[in-house]
Amino acid sequence: MAHGRFDYEKLTKVGVGSGLALFAVGAFGTLVAPSIVGPLPAWEQTLFFDAELLGVALTLLSPFVFGIFLPLTE
Repeated sequence: MAHGRFDYEKLTKVGVGSGLALFAVGAFGTLVAPSIVGPLPAWEQTLFFDAELLGVALTLLSPFVFGIFLPLTE
């Protein structure tokens, strides 16, 4: 394996930022969209809820995976 092939600091920041953005879109869609466009179909509610969950998971796991685990295995 090539040592230093990945920029773990950048990957961690991008992962956390993407997770926060995904969570924000899901929360906005869940809370604000029904008041703007009316009741949402079930598939849209599911989509926004899943975006929130995926955003939280990505935000919490990115620092561990890219900041701790992968640099130690190299």
